[in-house]
Amino acid sequence: MRTRPNKASKIAVAVLIPSLSAIWVSASVASPKQAKATQIKVGLITKTETNPFFVKMKEGAKKAAKANGATLLTAAGKKDGDNASQVAAIENMVNAGVKGILITPSD
Repeated sequence: MRTRPNKASKIAVAVLIPSLSAIWVSASVASPKQAKATQIKVGLITKTETNPFFVKMKEGAKKAAKANGATLLTAAGKKDGDNASQVAAIENMVNAGVKGILITPSD
């Protein structure tokens, strides 16, 4: 059975796509030579991988990253309220050189 995205999912995607675009543009403007040499990396960290809201958010982020030529790194907690996994994901993304992180914090 196929379900329709709810209003909250549509709002999340509508906010997420411009956010990723803004990160990509600001990173490209800051260093055009570097942007051409390597793809811009951005991160998305959600609370879980199973919540339909966050599934739609991730789909929108992938679409926006692809449209803007960026690499999207994603991560999520193992369960709702898993702060430790989110902190580790932030550290990993910073070490990977992301230009911006979008996060739905657990706490």
